[in-house]
Amino acid sequence: MIRKELPDGWLLVTHGEHARLAGLFAEAWGNAQFASPEPRADILFAVAAHDDGWAARDAAPFLTKAAIPEAFTKDLVGSYAAFEEIDLPAYLRVRGEATAAVAERNPFAAIVVSMHTVNLLTEQADLSTIRPDHRPLHADFVAAQRAFQLEMAARLNASQGALDRAFRFLQTCDNLSLIACAGYEQPRTLRHSHTDRAGQLHSFSCTPESPGVFKITPSPFREKELTFPFKARRLKQHTFASIDDYRATLAATPYETIAITLLVG
Repeated sequence: MIRKELPDGWLLVTHGEHARLAGLFAEAWGNAQFASPEPRADILFAVAAHDDGWAARDAAPFLTKAAIPEAFTKDLVGSYAAFEEIDLPAYLRVRGEATAAVAERNPFAAIVVSMHTVNLLTEQADLSTIRPDHRPLHADFVAAQRAFQLEMAARLNASQGALDRAFRFLQTCDNLSLIACAGYEQPRTLRHSHTDRAGQLHSFSCTPESPGVFKITPSPFREKELTFPFKARRLKQHTFASIDDYRATLAATPYETIAITLLVG
């Protein structure tokens, strides 16, 4: 889950819905200054499906030790300390399933998703939070993912340059979607820079203007103002007596549609 704190409870977004929102951002990318990503279909699939491995866990979610919904929060934007509040073996299982699920449908996209996974587990992770007895598991998983990337890239004859561009694009869309879903309230430079049609490198700033409204500078999107819907559930309590209590409450809570608006900076 992606968790946003409210005065009387939580707003919860599934990882799949967050990825779908990232996919909508990806589809809208491309204007006179910035080109749409290529290979477009493969990259858009990677962005929209990059968290498919979370489906089972989001369908039967857990609580933290503090009896609140286990989730990604705005505090984790840019740093994966504690791996989204779940234990490392479970986290690795989810991440491995994400790569495997995509590989069955689009091998190029699977490489990109695997690159994203490795980045989360290395560059973005606070490795000091890993228990000593879990460190070999972490190292073996990362090594296996990197081996998968090399083998699949060779099979597809995919260039490292194309994969790197796709990876950076996925992470930019993912970062923006997490900011939106988790309610990040401070200006932030989105993860990774991108070149424009003239070959000039740009970083993108994301500035909250009001709840649900963000200004992107410079804007890579096709319109000066775009609104994107996503679904969430609003729980009107902070803590739960048990996992069963939490799951029953969540199942009884209807989805609502929330709008995110992006403006040209």
